[in-house]
Amino acid sequence: MLGLALLLVLAPTAHAALPLAVDGQRLPSLAPMLDRVMPGVVNISTVTRQRMADHPLLRDPFFRRFFDIPGGTREQENQSLGSGVIIDAKRRLIVTNHHVVQGADEIRATLQDGRRIQTRLLGSDPETDIAVLQAEPAELTDIAFADSDALKVGDFVVAIGSPFGLAHTVTSGIVSALGRTGLGIEGYESFIQTDASINPGNSGGPLVNLNGELVGINTAILAPGGGNVGIGFAIPTNMARLVIDQILEHGTVRRGLFGAAAQDLTPEFADALGTRERRGAVISAVEPDSAAERAGLKPGDLVLALDHRPIASSAELRTRLGLLRAGTEFELTVLRLGRRLTIQGEVEDPYADFVHGERIHPQLEGALLGEAIRVSTRGKRRVVQVGPLRPGSPAWLSGLREGDLVLGVNGYDIGSLDALRQAAGRGFERIRVLREGQLVLLARR
Repeated sequence: MLGLALLLVLAPTAHAALPLAVDGQRLPSLAPMLDRVMPGVVNISTVTRQRMADHPLLRDPFFRRFFDIPGGTREQENQSLGSGVIIDAKRRLIVTNHHVVQGADEIRATLQDGRRIQTRLLGSDPETDIAVLQAEPAELTDIAFADSDALKVGDFVVAIGSPFGLAHTVTSGIVSALGRTGLGIEGYESFIQTDASINPGNSGGPLVNLNGELVGINTAILAPGGGNVGIGFAIPTNMARLVIDQILEHGTVRRGLFGAAAQDLTPEFADALGTRERRGAVISAVEPDSAAERAGLKPGDLVLALDHRPIASSAELRTRLGLLRAGTEFELTVLRLGRRLTIQGEVEDPYADFVHGERIHPQLEGALLGEAIRVSTRGKRRVVQVGPLRPGSPAWLSGLREGDLVLGVNGYDIGSLDALRQAAGRGFERIRVLREGQLVLLARR
């Protein structure tokens, strides 16, 4: 009887499967579209190696020297998983999230057919959470871009990725909202919100429309209970492409400066400004001698549009300006004392006076370098500032990072680019930098 019961449980029921057609019409399926798209989706795995001391006391060089103990260290490997999308098969370009590959020593991509290929990081942007990789020579299939500005709330979308390591998992949903900002997830936000299930491991994977075109890069979820609740976010492709183009050109994103601060238009602000407008960004401050001041912008101006596209909030204004290349000219529509004005502005290049590092020394190739004034309790001091760097370049491999202030090289104090050139001599044995308020010593390996 037990065997019969098991057979009854395991036997398929006649009504369990859906029919292939109803009234002669085949049921709709995403399978044909997914057959085209899935080869363009990759599983990203990273390895990060960290030198760890066997015991906390052994990390103290004084302790080791006092007790004549050799430096006992071991290498610890950390691994992580994510997703990516092939955007250019000929150039072997893969896009993923910055947080997926941040700090990784090795980045591997696994294709749908099981092939595992090595990749190298061409550059990334933490402010938008975009990273661009280049795969080793291999036969690849890419996914075409769509115009993400054409998306509408209610459009069907499909998310593909490797949630919890389950490679090439497909979930579907709709566009729940557009232009989500103020979430505090990234520095520049204008997310597509979707109810297609996005979970850990989906990061960096594609969000596609029903034509199989890329509309977004999945990046985050809102998970108050730790699991998916149907609120996921993707970076729109139009926003991602602006970042990708700069990474391919410079290895990083060179953002310009405008010099204005803004806040949201509230009902109270609207009443004070005497306007019926309910959306926009109110200029709260304009920096002296900035591009904003030269453009004629003033505190109290209500920004309604940038290049004829409406501005809904201060966060949207900041994001849209932050995505413009240095040197780009644009047009602002503002409301001032009840009158609509058109203001011509330009994003200034903060690195216009910087020089390419290879002009100083071959070991500094891949970095922009300039002179800056450091103000401290000891007074003012001229130093060399490190601008954007290309990942994997000689300057990057020497340990320099964007924002570093070079204080000394090979035992010599540095106060100018000429001093840096003279101190370098045959190379950089030791570089003393100030990084986020902390002194750091970089030594040649």
